[in-house]
Amino acid sequence: MGKTRASGSAAVRRRCWHIAAGCLALLVSAEAFAVGTPVGTVIQNTATVDFDLAGTPITLQSNTTIVTVAERIDVVVTPQSPQTLVAANDTNRALLFTVTNTGNGSETFSLAIESVLAGDDFDPVPSVTPIYFDTDGSGDLTVGDQPYTAGNNDPVLAADASVDVFIVNDIPGTVVNGNTGLSQLTATSLTGTGTPGTEYAGDGDGGVDAIIGTTGGEGSDTGEYLVSDVVISVIKAQAVSDPQGGTQPEPGATITYTITVEVTSAGTATASEIRDPLPTFTSLVANSITLNAAGISDAIDADAGEYDTTGAATVVVRLGDLTQADGVQTIIFEVTID
Repeated sequence: MGKTRASGSAAVRRRCWHIAAGCLALLVSAEAFAVGTPVGTVIQNTATVDFDLAGTPITLQSNTTIVTVAERIDVVVTPQSPQTLVAANDTNRALLFTVTNTGNGSETFSLAIESVLAGDDFDPVPSVTPIYFDTDGSGDLTVGDQPYTAGNNDPVLAADASVDVFIVNDIPGTVVNGNTGLSQLTATSLTGTGTPGTEYAGDGDGGVDAIIGTTGGEGSDTGEYLVSDVVISVIKAQAVSDPQGGTQPEPGATITYTITVEVTSAGTATASEIRDPLPTFTSLVANSITLNAAGISDAIDADAGEYDTTGAATVVVRLGDLTQADGVQTIIFEVTID
């Protein structure tokens, strides 16, 4: 105990070199796990005592203590969809969520939708098939996405693994412009739920104990629909021009971004505004912002936009009140790759 910690590694090496028997070097690899030490990991420890007996160095070992890491059951549900615009009588309107196993072992989860919630203006109506997996990874509900059936294809997630899930609702015909409706996805561990610390003896991976973690073995979150009497199309395109006249995205190349905005339904999009944060590793080409071919200065002044650097560097263009009669609004600006 009298040796300093700074010389500990050297002391261990010297001891192993000079003691003929009874010296055990234990090397531990500190691998990082986002979910903690994996279930079933065996943690063991043995102490040694070194002493000198009549000029002979002696090493004695204690008994070895062994513990097997239990399974911790935790799950988090994270909404991925922004507030989703809908209209009266819409059908099969999807909200996207990510379900993540934040425990330290493999776990199976059941999924459930709930659309009668407090705090909104209307209750969305779960569709005939209300839950799908985002099988093709597109982020949109498509014909290739697999329907979920409780008890049939409950997702089995390894530690730290996740799956993207849609909940799907129909919109009642009685809603009016500006109404909001909430819908919730819940993922529940099939091993069990309860207050943190609840133990399920022998029910963890490999027959170890399972312990309920901080989430209680159940996670949920909500997405929101907003009824809007106006539908807007927003499309962004890019074109790259390098210093040699080619199209390689190399340092010094210019990226020209084109954003088109169009109201495609009846109604008015009031006080419309485009905000486009600059990508990392790029710089705005000075005074390159245009709206419908008319120049917009970078400064904050009386024109329709600016290059706002008060926070994250952002191109801002104000379009005002837009209707279908206004047609396509085209915003263009350029950046260079640093």
